[in-house]
Amino acid sequence: MKNVLYYLEKTTKENESNIAVTEKERKCSYKELLEKSKKIGTALIEISKPKRPIPILMEKGIDTLCAFFGAVYAGCFYVLLNPELPDTRLKSILETLETNLIITDNLNYELAKKLTNNILKINELEENIIDENKLKAIRDNALSIDPLYVNFTSGSTGTPKGVVISHQTVIDFIDIFTNKFNITNLDIIANQAPFDFDVSVKDIYSAIKCGATLVIIPKTLFSKPAELLDYICENNITTLIWAVSALCLITTFHGLDYKVPSTVNKIFFSGEVMPIKHIKQWIEKLPNANFVNLYGPTEITCNCTYHVVDKKLNYENRIPIGKPFENEGVFLLNENKQKIENINEIGEICVKGNTLALGYYNNKEQTEEKFIQNPLNNKYMEYIYLTGDLAYYDAEGNLNFSGRKDFQIKHQGHRIELEEIENEIEKIENVQRVCCIYEEERKKIHAFYIGNIDKKEINVFLKKVLPIYMMPNIIERVEKFPMTKNGKIDRKSLIKQKEGK
Repeated sequence: MKNVLYYLEKTTKENESNIAVTEKERKCSYKELLEKSKKIGTALIEISKPKRPIPILMEKGIDTLCAFFGAVYAGCFYVLLNPELPDTRLKSILETLETNLIITDNLNYELAKKLTNNILKINELEENIIDENKLKAIRDNALSIDPLYVNFTSGSTGTPKGVVISHQTVIDFIDIFTNKFNITNLDIIANQAPFDFDVSVKDIYSAIKCGATLVIIPKTLFSKPAELLDYICENNITTLIWAVSALCLITTFHGLDYKVPSTVNKIFFSGEVMPIKHIKQWIEKLPNANFVNLYGPTEITCNCTYHVVDKKLNYENRIPIGKPFENEGVFLLNENKQKIENINEIGEICVKGNTLALGYYNNKEQTEEKFIQNPLNNKYMEYIYLTGDLAYYDAEGNLNFSGRKDFQIKHQGHRIELEEIENEIEKIENVQRVCCIYEEERKKIHAFYIGNIDKKEINVFLKKVLPIYMMPNIIERVEKFPMTKNGKIDRKSLIKQKEGK
């Protein structure tokens, strides 16, 4: 197999009438998904050359998936433009892609007009006649290393970086992921992540590969825990592949006391450190479900390590990010680019193998900075990705996340990991969640928390467990944390809220 379209075609051939995707009151069978994708692909062949980006300005949904696969049928790769992004960022992405073409729908047509005059309407593309000969000619010239999609992440220079992921990397990961965790055509997968966030890649391609049903949850429900649980139960969801913050939303507001989604049997979480008290609540309510901690940046195609939660263990500090998936090389390097093998010694997580991205689109400088020749190998070309994440090995050989290199601060002459402070605060009984931020200009550590406890009590507790130089200068209770579109805590917005008071 060298193309993800084989997933779609094989599944459709075996189960064409099965429901592929549901979106609110709308449903789409595998047969409908395939036919619409081919119609769009046939139309795009006349518009774009192969191996070119196809930007898609739409909310996530059935039509968006048809546009994704339509772009692939045309030999191109898709780029989701999230309508929630500022106009300036969307324009920056289009400039990086060096294209003015956009596929959109009626809902986002006016926004598209602000960005370009070269607009294609999805409903018109879906009305084309399928030309199997043209589609076959494109496929015959396709390679497994051709780009499948580009996801844009934040860049250190302020310019978005487009991570280029190929067909082969997705196929390699999804085959292993679905087999290891027994995802089948009986599963109903609840999509939480935006389609321009790589967590959604596991949702989409696990479903398409296995013939499962993908249920796209309305984003408005992620601010309404009770309605969210109702939706999960009504749709008989079996699988959650969610950001940590989305799972914690439910437990923070005691949603599981309202209703338990008893059909759920697999819960995968990633993106941030899972607070122990929150995962314990999920395990208590769903004792027969499997819980898996996943780790991996966008640049290595979804995930490179995993840890299946052992419900018999206490996990006093944090859940390990575990061990590598098959056919993925994950190791630690110290500041001198030497390999770390001793337990408890912190180093940078580095990854090698078939699932590495093709680099950053139209960005040679940052590609060469992050994707480098393996310093442990001077015999042949072997690229590794420098994640910027820190970790250490425990006695069982599991990797344990130890923060970001850029979350490491120097305060009062000491190097401090903000995650270490967060870890201690999270141990306090009535604290639900915590986020620590370092204010560089004023040289102050801020600790924001959600919970029913006075900040003076937190201060008293921390004095017992932290050295004085690690004590937060400011402790503040908040009702909720602002979130990025990818479901992570928006640290910049959090500190701006503080400054605005």
